[in-house]
Amino acid sequence: MRKIRTGDEVLVTAGRNKGQRGVVRQNLIDRDRVVIEGINIVKKHIKRGRARQAGIVEVEAPLAVSNVRLICPKCGEPTRVGVRPGPEGRNERYCKKCEQSIPRPEE
Repeated sequence: MRKIRTGDEVLVTAGRNKGQRGVVRQNLIDRDRVVIEGINIVKKHIKRGRARQAGIVEVEAPLAVSNVRLICPKCGEPTRVGVRPGPEGRNERYCKKCEQSIPRPEE
C-alpha cells in the first residue's frame, strides 16, 4: 500500500525546500518520487517544437518520497504513516502519533 498518495498534504524534511508544505500533485510510484505543488521549482531549457517556442520555463521537479512526511489531517502534525487492516477488510493508513485513521484524499 502506498503511504503517500496524490492529494495528501506533506512537509518536506530534507533538501533546499526543507520546512515547506504542499499538496502532492503526482505520485511516481516506480521511481519512489512525488511531485508537490509549488515546491522544488527548477528551470528547464526547452527546445523549439511545432506548437511551442524555445525558452526557459520553470517546472516542479520530483522529490524522493523519503524526504517528505505526511501531515495528519486530525492532529495537524507531520507524522510517520502505519498500515493496518480496516473495517471492510481493506488496509487503511493511520497516524503513528495520534493513532487515528487517515481518510483517502479526494482526487
